[in-house]
Amino acid sequence: MTLEEIVRERLGDDAPAVLARIAAWSTSPAFSSWHPLLEAMVSGPFLDELVDAFSRVLPFGTGGRRGAAGVGTNRFNPWTLGTSVQGHCAFLKKRFDGDISVVVTYDVRAFHDTNGRYPEGVPSPLDGMTSRTLAELAARIYAANGIKAWIQDRGDDTFLSTPELSFLIRELGAQGGLNVSASHNPPDDNGGKIYDEHGGQLVPPDDQELLDTVVGFETYEALSWDEARPSFGILTADHHKAYVDAVVAGAPEVDPISVAATSLHGAGRIHEILGAAGFPTAVIADQARPDGLFPTVPGKVANPEIPEVFQVGMEALEGLDTQLLFATDPDADRIGCMVRHEDEWVFLTGNQIAALVIDARLRRWSSELRPLVVHTEVSSRLLTRVAESYSAEVRNDLLVGFKYIAAVMNEAEPGRFAVGAEESHGLLTSERMRDKDAGGGALWLAIAASDAAEEGLTLVDRLVAFDVDFGPVRNTQVSKKFEGLKGRADMAELLERLRATPPRTFAGRKVTAFVDHQDPEGPRGPILSESDAAARNVLAMELEGGARVVFRPSGTEPKLKVYLEVAGSPGQSGVDDVLAGLVTAVKTQLA
Repeated sequence: MTLEEIVRERLGDDAPAVLARIAAWSTSPAFSSWHPLLEAMVSGPFLDELVDAFSRVLPFGTGGRRGAAGVGTNRFNPWTLGTSVQGHCAFLKKRFDGDISVVVTYDVRAFHDTNGRYPEGVPSPLDGMTSRTLAELAARIYAANGIKAWIQDRGDDTFLSTPELSFLIRELGAQGGLNVSASHNPPDDNGGKIYDEHGGQLVPPDDQELLDTVVGFETYEALSWDEARPSFGILTADHHKAYVDAVVAGAPEVDPISVAATSLHGAGRIHEILGAAGFPTAVIADQARPDGLFPTVPGKVANPEIPEVFQVGMEALEGLDTQLLFATDPDADRIGCMVRHEDEWVFLTGNQIAALVIDARLRRWSSELRPLVVHTEVSSRLLTRVAESYSAEVRNDLLVGFKYIAAVMNEAEPGRFAVGAEESHGLLTSERMRDKDAGGGALWLAIAASDAAEEGLTLVDRLVAFDVDFGPVRNTQVSKKFEGLKGRADMAELLERLRATPPRTFAGRKVTAFVDHQDPEGPRGPILSESDAAARNVLAMELEGGARVVFRPSGTEPKLKVYLEVAGSPGQSGVDDVLAGLVTAVKTQLA
């Protein structure tokens, strides 16, 4: 079949728009650097990739675009980022008068076509494309539009993390920011995440205004680096030190235990934070070098939510008296942790980490102000139980995304914020930023472990005590990938079936409540924007016996996530068996 026949067969009414996009990229002088690659993909084994690469324009997710790097409107590349930044410039000029500045950071990624999507030896803009080169393009676009960009200078071989970006927006009084990163996605993914003047990401309906502005741009204007350089603000080691000092500020003195940290080849430097707070910290040397291929990480996915990523670190620490091993993802906003317990390494889930940090923070809370703890709806109810045991105010009804936690912080009385948390290993312990921060999470875990060690206990012992004090709460997650055009359609159909006919029983248990968060008559009220509707594409079921099941499409990956929880009373047994039954039922539902 020809390209046109394939597109018309697969995309139906959308075919003319897709064919027009392919034609524009294949013939326009503006895309001349892509022409050799496109010509090599028009037939043969790369045709399917070509069709999917132009099947849509890569959408905004939670504040920006993220996806597979490559050629086409449905891939992340200089055009996808450039038009986003051009739209961001227009958005900023509508919202702010006078001088405008932004902070631009980037992670360690470099495109290597690890999945073999493209013919070998054909030149294209993908050659040598890194997060840094994309960030430099963004800074050049801001400069062309009269907006000052704060960015590291060429020759600076260090990287700044996502929480540093958030901190520096506030510290420098900038009106926004951009981070070029795909977080913990596979090596050949990339993305651009846009931040507001508070150091967080826009929430509905403001994010819809940004999205509507961005989609109106199909071209961008950029200066050369030399032309733009005089207008830049240069980020230096002093800016990084200011962030480290901010995270450590207010940390209590403890009898410190020995810890270790690995960046998994990413931007993380949490060993500096731990060291500044007085913790003897070993660095896993084999994983210290920044490398977007993540060569020593199993599966090449540097995600601290996965226990396997700790393997190299655990081997390096064999025979040493190290009590905690931390890992960060490529942009160092997520924190993972292994605890040495009875001479074995024990992996902590994101919910367990959050519960321990909340306990540590509130145990040492000295302010007369009532502490505020904020977490997302899909996070464990254990977090609420721990926080309320200290009489903290808890906001636990938030949609997934740290931007919603940041929005609550923006409205909170200064001095009250204690912890923001989400189950996906995201934590924030400082009011001086508005995005999750692996450094603060690691610091307060180390403090919690040191406090426990004073009593001859480990963090695992603390978790056992939580079961006794608050009742057992068990959480897990089941996910399924829905890749490509058919996958997206299949996932949407599955969710619509559940909406149309909510189950009366699930896993043999009565459904006591079914909540469609897109329902304008439901608890979240009227839908504020298209972006709000997308974020609210969540179905939640409460089951008899303290069980809960939540269905939600990922905002950054082509997958459906199902969050499962069983929350028991003190002394209750059998919760693990109930959770296992829920897992089986969900897997059957997704099969």
